[in-house]
Amino acid sequence: MNRRNFLKRIAYVGTGISLATWVSSIQASRLKRPNVLILIADDMNDYGFYNTYPGVKMPYLEKFKQTALTFDRAYCGSPACVPSRAAVFSGMYPHTTGSYLNGSDPWKQAPFTNIESMPECFKRNGYTTFGRGKLFHSAPEPKRKKAMWDNEVWGGGFGPFPPEKDQVKGKFWGCTAWEGPDTDFPDVKNADATIEFLRQDHDKPFFLVYGLWRPHTPFTAPKRFFETYKPEDIRIPMPGWRQDDMDDIPPLGHKLAKVWGDRFDIAGISDQKQWRKFVLAYCACTSFADWSAGRVIEALDQSPHAENTIVIFWSDNGYHCGEKNHWEKTTLWEQAALTPMAIRVPGHDNGGKHCGRTVTTVDLYPTLTDYCRLEPPRHKLEGGNLRPLIENPSAMWNRPALTTYGEKYASIRDERYRYIRYPDGTEELYDHQNDPHELENVVSNPAYNAIKKRLAEWIPDTWARSLGGRLG
Repeated sequence: MNRRNFLKRIAYVGTGISLATWVSSIQASRLKRPNVLILIADDMNDYGFYNTYPGVKMPYLEKFKQTALTFDRAYCGSPACVPSRAAVFSGMYPHTTGSYLNGSDPWKQAPFTNIESMPECFKRNGYTTFGRGKLFHSAPEPKRKKAMWDNEVWGGGFGPFPPEKDQVKGKFWGCTAWEGPDTDFPDVKNADATIEFLRQDHDKPFFLVYGLWRPHTPFTAPKRFFETYKPEDIRIPMPGWRQDDMDDIPPLGHKLAKVWGDRFDIAGISDQKQWRKFVLAYCACTSFADWSAGRVIEALDQSPHAENTIVIFWSDNGYHCGEKNHWEKTTLWEQAALTPMAIRVPGHDNGGKHCGRTVTTVDLYPTLTDYCRLEPPRHKLEGGNLRPLIENPSAMWNRPALTTYGEKYASIRDERYRYIRYPDGTEELYDHQNDPHELENVVSNPAYNAIKKRLAEWIPDTWARSLGGRLG
């Protein structure tokens, strides 16, 4: 018995309440369903969260990680906003639903019209649901939104956009140290609303989702975050970049690396000054996202809800800043598939610990269904339940991570290897123990045949018809 509970026991006995009544009250509190706070970053890669790029400043999330379990090998179901979020909020992989690409509206189409989303499941189970910011990225119908959320969800959009003089190939691709007020940014307004929600009393458990728009393009952030970095401290080429890296990549791999056109030529090897400028801006937006998420976590920790709230931080996908001659996401390589993820569950002594098992963000729905004791949705949740790993980060886990991007574009990642297969049957295989930056495709080396065969068994046999969209 800890000191706090001992003092509570003395207080109850001193007022004439029996020990049996006190024990009953403690048992009731343990049965109380936890609140849930989910924070979603947009396009945040491993640079600061996993400390793979020197000098990225993320003090708020670093502090949160000291209270949470960090999943060092967490991967997205798909390396793009819409399909990644559809997979998380449905608990189903893209190859089952057909939500492979951006540019579609999966929640307005079958099978999603018959899928109970995560917020709908929580609401049906008696939770207050509250969402702000970038959530699905593909808006459900108004009637469906009411079934998901108890509040009027406000997103706010990607702005503010850079002035035209600072743009490269349009408003989404440019960078500016913003000198206007912080409230020009939707992330700030949405954090303010989320913080106000956390300050309130609630007579029911809550399911709360705060979706950030950063560090996604455009690379605008309050000026102070740009001033945190000096251009001479920005290292380029990126760690792991090599001039001939693409020589052993199949044509369809080259295609995915070119879906954003010539952006790496504009802000990359042919113009290293521009490359450095954009990497600095990405780091500044990452620090801005860290601050925004940190504000919300600190508000929770200062609220009465802190001790009974599950907190999950994750990003919808990773991000290339020149690795494999590519800017942005939408590839099947580590840089696009690896996503920051940390989970804090009340009552578990896992603060500051790490889990090295390969997991996916698709695992979040079944995990929360278990921890919150929800009557599950009617459809089958395909992710794994992370509870055994949360309670014992070294527990056995026999599920590699599956990431797809388009029909029959598949990548399988276990704790050491990544295997990629494209629709035409061409392949890639990387040994991360010896090659953490995926520079050498060893798929043709006979010594790896057994590894390739084992990982290939996890590639889906059937693929749902695509719900539409575009590769880039």
